Amino acid sequence: MFTNKNILITGGTGSFGHTFLPMTLAKFNPKKIIIFSRDEMKQWEMAKLYGQDPRVRFFIGDVRDKERLHRALHGIDFVVHAAATKIVPTAEYNPFECVKTNINGAMNLIDACIDQGVKRVVALSTDKASSPCNLYGATKLASDKLFVAGNSYAGGNDTRFAVVRYGNVKGSRGSVIPFFMEQAKTGKLSITDPRMTRFMISLEKGVKLIWHAFQDMVGGEIYVKKIPSMNITDIAKAVAPNAQHEIIGIRPGEKLHEQMISPEDSYHTYEYPEHFKILPAIYQWSTDLKRIKDGHKVPEGFSYASNTNTEWMDVETLQQWIQKNKKKIGAI
Repeated sequence: MFTNKNILITGGTGSFGHTFLPMTLAKFNPKKIIIFSRDEMKQWEMAKLYGQDPRVRFFIGDVRDKERLHRALHGIDFVVHAAATKIVPTAEYNPFECVKTNINGAMNLIDACIDQGVKRVVALSTDKASSPCNLYGATKLASDKLFVAGNSYAGGNDTRFAVVRYGNVKGSRGSVIPFFMEQAKTGKLSITDPRMTRFMISLEKGVKLIWHAFQDMVGGEIYVKKIPSMNITDIAKAVAPNAQHEIIGIRPGEKLHEQMISPEDSYHTYEYPEHFKILPAIYQWSTDLKRIKDGHKVPEGFSYASNTNTEWMDVETLQQWIQKNKKKIGAI
């Protein structure tokens, strides 16, 4: 699929890029992978790891800058859109900046990809885009809608867009596990609400879902990975079994439980062995057999939420994962 092809990752110095890059280089033989991001120091640090690989390139730029995107996308075959303002409280207190990156940036990327003849684009979404209650989720829902409609917006061009949606990434920078690990040094962990549940996924599984989306997509699909849930107190126990818990209340814009497929989406959602696929409601694409393939329609009113999930991760399993990955938790 990627053999001798050119790939660009927006926001490529983040946690996803640090996993997608080595996995894709090892499994495929791309001609070039470009890391597109605005932080020169993160690029400098990442280049130390891959600077000797002629297939890896770095490009300073911001998705807010359409002209820069247009230049960066010249000759690119595949794009993974990972750039986003994504910390929930940060978005609540800086809404204009969140909109500029997550919505305006998506529009810029769609336009530039069509203009430059990019073949396939997969945008990373989040569970917070389903029935959003915070600004970050609302901007990502808008972004998802833009990428879905981008397939029509492309007109006669061959550029096609799809979306991948998954939950909290275990051990990624800024996530709850490295936060708890730092707090554990004090012997006390801050728990927002003991009833809270979250979806849990590893970066490696997220990358594999991206690969599948590129192979499977016709255009406009939202791929939702089947992943386990955990209660926040169980996450805390896995990180620091003997630490005290201090209940601090839900932060601005935070949900008690996460959702990746809403009951409203159920009318256009199909189930597969390892994922779901939300098909577009527009242009009768949700009844297109090329998009449905071997999927089975979910019942009307179906919802995929962290508190009603049928798959759960226990404390011991997470502890084993933490021990195996301790060196890289929170580092990327």
